[in-house]
Amino acid sequence: MQTLNILDNTTSTLDTYNALANSITANNSRASLLEQLQTTLDLDKLFDIFSMEAARYIKFSGLYFKSPLVSKTLRGSRKSKHERQFELKLNDEFIGTISYSINKPISMHHFKDLQRIHQIILYPLKNALQYHQAMQLAMQDSLTGLGNRRYFDEQLKRAMHNANRHHAHVGLVLGDLNKFKAINDTYGHSVGDQVLVQFAQVLRACVRDSDSIFRFGGDEFAIIVENASEYALDVIRSRLDKQLTSNPLLAKYQVGCSLGTTFMNRADNEHSLFERADQALYRQKMNMSKRFSLV
Repeated sequence: MQTLNILDNTTSTLDTYNALANSITANNSRASLLEQLQTTLDLDKLFDIFSMEAARYIKFSGLYFKSPLVSKTLRGSRKSKHERQFELKLNDEFIGTISYSINKPISMHHFKDLQRIHQIILYPLKNALQYHQAMQLAMQDSLTGLGNRRYFDEQLKRAMHNANRHHAHVGLVLGDLNKFKAINDTYGHSVGDQVLVQFAQVLRACVRDSDSIFRFGGDEFAIIVENASEYALDVIRSRLDKQLTSNPLLAKYQVGCSLGTTFMNRADNEHSLFERADQALYRQKMNMSKRFSLV
């Protein structure tokens, strides 16, 4: 009986040791994940780190995050049979939702694992979202909500780099309003601001979701058209002509717009591409001036 008691005690001791070891491993894992997440404010990198931890618990083909500020999709994500969504809250503050594309239901054990790592990502995620919002505001024209010149420079460089990698085409459209100074001088800057805001709305309605619109200041605007074609640029021109006449405010003040368009070639850098579009805009404005002078 004494031997049996010793064996029983040994088993109990081993169970206690294993439980303690598992607890230490889990704590170390949580600390390691938090430490890694705190190394970046970039949302894409944040979800790359997080996804590697989540993959320890469930097999998923896609991971998606959505908040009032931004939507993110993990690179390489694809749809599956099911999607499991979790709401993320920090002290009752809604942060966003995280969703997994899965082929089979999540077990209760792994469900709890996911809830645990969701708690770990909350503070780093909130910090990254605040940083993202600050950067967006720094890249945004305050009047129209379009991208500003600084953001344009970054996006043009990115679009040209992607086009070279994937052998695609980038179109650049530069535009400004005809006789805008006369509107400001005659009706005041308040009306001028209303015109700019309405024109920005018109531009949004004229482009695809994949196109990017910017305001440089004054009445100068730009559109970066990725995977571009002559047809895509013709559609923008056609839509813009129709919108300028159908928008009540812009029609009231007879707002017109000149456009200069060009396509990137393999020898271009950002400066040469911009200069060519700017020259095309200048030529159109000169032609407009000649037509006005004949009237």
